[in-house]
Amino acid sequence: MDLPVLVGVDGSEESLRAVDRAAEEAALRGAPLRLVYASLWERYEGSLIAQEVGKPAEEVMGQDIMDAAERRARRRHPDLRLTTSVLADEPSFGLVNESSTARLVVVGCRGRNAVTELLLGSVSLSVAARAHCPVIVLRGGPERRATPGRVVLGVPEKDDGPAAVRFAAEEAALRGVPLEAVRAWRRPAHSTTGHPLLAGGPAQAQEQEAAEALEEALRDVPEGLEQHRRTAEGHARDVLVDASRDAGLLVVGARRRTGRFGLQLGRVAHGVLHHAACPVAVVPETD
Repeated sequence: MDLPVLVGVDGSEESLRAVDRAAEEAALRGAPLRLVYASLWERYEGSLIAQEVGKPAEEVMGQDIMDAAERRARRRHPDLRLTTSVLADEPSFGLVNESSTARLVVVGCRGRNAVTELLLGSVSLSVAARAHCPVIVLRGGPERRATPGRVVLGVPEKDDGPAAVRFAAEEAALRGVPLEAVRAWRRPAHSTTGHPLLAGGPAQAQEQEAAEALEEALRDVPEGLEQHRRTAEGHARDVLVDASRDAGLLVVGARRRTGRFGLQLGRVAHGVLHHAACPVAVVPETD
């Protein structure tokens, strides 16, 4: 089955940028593009989409939003195979349901405000935490979303993220950019560097374990792909957020626990979704 790249559209500027990114992702893969507008409201009131469709804001309907998004995608990639759907459904539920027959979901980032570092909106967060396939959440400003920088992979514990590793390697290969795998490590709280006989012992062991985790995670990555491996001391979230500042994409895994409800992201994925400076791909890892 030729699964599509799925993008959620709500008429906002962020979602229209998500359409641009999704069209690029579909073109890279030779895949269809599927545009979905999901809302329990019949009308959308917003100035940006009203200008796009040439109607007063109070007269803009879901199909108008979809038509505008379709025109935008076709302007960039006229040959894309494209389908659209307007769903009378809650947005996050509708997108999660549609993700079961998609290869990738792209969503915009409608943050709460600039003061809180553009904290992620509830729909984007919910989709990233529950989708059945990888999700790219657009982070950073408009100029960062087009950056063709390296792909950064956050490497978790040993044997805990094969799907994320595969996805990151495929993304780097598609874009012709290097893959940088990063593993954070923490100095044991009880360690000390004050005594010459104790200096570096516990910390060195932790760093060595991180290096071994990198080797294990990347053992099946194709040899022809340019790759770099780096360990860094610190909280995993902080290390990855720092790495995202000059990256094109940050990839993290999210363990899905069968039979469990609620947001299934993990602290690291949750943290980078809120604070990363580049788009973040969340890849589900199932038990």
